[in-house]
Formats: sequence, structure tokens, C-alpha cells
Amino acid sequence: MKSRFGPFEFDSASRELRRDGEIVKLQSQPAQVLAVLIEHAGEVVTRDALRTAIWGDDTFVDFDKGLNFAIAQVRTALGDSADSPTFIRTFPKRGYQFIAPLEESNVRVSTWRSPVGLRFRRAQALRHILLPTSAVLALTFVAVGVWAYARRSAGPAHTIAVTRFDNQTGLADYDRYAQDLTDALVAELTMSGVGRFAIIGNAAVLRAPRDRRDLVAIGDSLKAGYIVLGQVQRDGERVRVLAHLIRLPEQTHLWVTRVEAVPSELTPPAGLAQRISTEFLGKL
Repeated sequence: MKSRFGPFEFDSASRELRRDGEIVKLQSQPAQVLAVLIEHAGEVVTRDALRTAIWGDDTFVDFDKGLNFAIAQVRTALGDSADSPTFIRTFPKRGYQFIAPLEESNVRVSTWRSPVGLRFRRAQALRHILLPTSAVLALTFVAVGVWAYARRSAGPAHTIAVTRFDNQTGLADYDRYAQDLTDALVAELTMSGVGRFAIIGNAAVLRAPRDRRDLVAIGDSLKAGYIVLGQVQRDGERVRVLAHLIRLPEQTHLWVTRVEAVPSELTPPAGLAQRISTEFLGKL
């Protein structure tokens, strides 16, 4: 089965990763780790689950170093960051979660039975190696939503593109805040809009400088019916964050979320992303 996410395509059978059609080098164990995370996208896969699925119960290698190396190699291949993840989120001392929206092809999800996936499921049944029961049930509903969504075509009316928030303060200190807010909003929209919307946040065209963005062209190239524009601005001693939800191709503003505060009281990216996501999805 081939899974597509952002500019990447991963073949679970051959363990081959491609970016925009070009092969990305990935060693065997990192590729197996990626296969398990993709197979259980949206779930928190524990470190012990990965050990059992990849290395087996009788492994005598230094598992922690091996897994840390494998995760690092996967992140390098994807150009991802542990601090500001787009694809793989870390739960310290616990496990990892694949958070990017997936588009799958070739074979139905329910029929795939890779050796790694079978070992994972066997260990899961025997050891309760994922989350507590209530959390598993919640994530199961999320996974069902993802699968249901993958079975239908996400046309423009169901696709939202998220551009990188622009730091217009003139202060480099806010570059990280703008990037973290962008990543957090992509993650929030993905999880909150599952089954309703496909979210695109990794395309190169979305990272272009503001003065070089053609919203209609972006919508056409990504087949997006909506686009999110964000700004981080300075107004005297205060910082203002604006997030615009725009319908394409007519470029109609549907909603603007506005937050303004002194720097020490500015809402952290995760909290602000949750508010923006809630307000935007409420308008759709």
C-alpha cells in the first residue's frame, strides 16, 4: 500500500520513501518504524510497541539507542523537527504519533497485513501497549474518521491550505513563534477536521513570501477551496496575531481571528491554534 502525505509517498511493501517522485534514502529499521507509525496514524505508538514490532521480544541490542537513531533518521528524511513536528510528534518517555493527514491507495487499509504490522497487533493484544482503554476508544473513533475520509475524494470544497504565518514585527525573536503557530494550527485543523476536511500545510508554495503569493494560483495547484493566511504584527508595546480564513477562488473572507497582548501575556502557539481551529471549523 502506498501512503501519501505532503510531498511524500511511502510504499509499505517495498519500504520505499519518495519526495516529489524522487527516492529518499532510508535505512531498513527507520523505514520499518515509519511503516508502523503510518499504519497506526493518529495513535500514540509506545516505545515498547515499536521494540516488539521491529526488534522482536528476544532482542539483545541497545534498543533505546536503536529506536532514537531510527526516529532521528526518519525525521531527517522527512525534514521534520521534534520541537515543531509536522509528521511525527514525540511523547517523551512514552512513544510517537504520526500526525500528518494521509492519502492511501492501491489496497484497502483493512486488508494490509505486513509482517511488522502483524507483530505490532499481536504485541498490542497481549500487552495493552498503547494507551488506557478510554484513550484507545477515542483514538479508534479518530482512526475510523481518517479511514472514512480516505475513501472519498477531497475536492476543493473539502480542502484547506495553510500558509506559513508571516512575522511582520521586524523582530527575529518572533520567527519561531510564527512557525510554531503554523505547525500547531495544521495539526489542530487536521485532528479537529478529520472526516470533513483535508489539510495541506507542507507544500512549498505555501512557504513563499507574502508578496509572492497568488491565492487563486495556490488554490488551483493544491485543489483547495479555502486558504488560511496568518500574520504576527507589532503595535507599539503589544503583539497582534491575525488569522484569516478565505474562500477560493473568489477570495472572500469568511472569518478573522484576532489576538492582541503584551509579549509576556501572548497566548502560546498550541493554545492559540486550538482557538483558531475551533473558530474556523465552526464557520465551515
